[in-house]
Amino acid sequence: MDRNLKWIFTLPAALFVLLVVAFPIAYTVRISFYEWSMSAVTAPKWVGLENYSVLLADPRFWGSILRTLYHSVPSIVIETVLGVAIAVLFSRSFIGSKWVKSFLMLPMVATPVAIGLVWLLIYEPSIGLANQMLRGLGLKTYSWLGSVDGVIPSLIIIDVWQWTPMIALLVMAGLTTLPSEPYESADVDGATSIQKFFHITLPLLKPTILIAVILRTVDLLKTFDTIYSTTQGGPNFASETLNIMVYTQAFQYLKLGSASALLMLFFMIIMVFVLILVMVKKRMEAAQ
Repeated sequence: MDRNLKWIFTLPAALFVLLVVAFPIAYTVRISFYEWSMSAVTAPKWVGLENYSVLLADPRFWGSILRTLYHSVPSIVIETVLGVAIAVLFSRSFIGSKWVKSFLMLPMVATPVAIGLVWLLIYEPSIGLANQMLRGLGLKTYSWLGSVDGVIPSLIIIDVWQWTPMIALLVMAGLTTLPSEPYESADVDGATSIQKFFHITLPLLKPTILIAVILRTVDLLKTFDTIYSTTQGGPNFASETLNIMVYTQAFQYLKLGSASALLMLFFMIIMVFVLILVMVKKRMEAAQ
């Protein structure tokens, strides 16, 4: 009986994962081989790999991949740099430090749709705060979300503002686990604060930073709420990322098979990114 306890206790969790994760993925794979308009009258029609071949030949699909990368890569780089800087800056106690830290975490706890609506007002061409600030500085106003060239950078600003605190929070947690001995030795040798940061703090924080980057990258690649609530993929598909394209294919064009195929390709892209980051993490751990 004791030998079977491990199976008895883990069975509910295994069934939960099977139902919540495995079944939707398996069902999506199945639908990706059909042509279906979500109609109760017309049955799904088997088309094999046609949905995949059509997508791979569609310039709009490749454009959505490039826009996803254009939105994700600069966002994660800026968030990581700012997050580490904020974590190091606020790792020391000062008057009002708890209030400042709490204030910095506020963007992260707000719902993405609410964030999108707030920034929609900030970017409003006539009375928005962004253009009001430009006028105050004597500069020309800008069509933040209405410009083909400027819409992605505008969305990057929103993402950086909202999610930099997440990186900072994880790095601050990592800072509390660092040993004090290397810093004491550096003080004896007369090392400056900058030298201690680049030669002690940063190397010791690399595993924590990489975990934060992996978590944020997975979440960032599938960003939907903020983009849809501000631009809905416009103007002229200039902000249509893979997630927005999936939504359009499924719920506007009612092409469930094509949307499912797109989801599977998207899933493979995310897995490639995660595997690359995990390999980098393992090499870093092996080098230490």
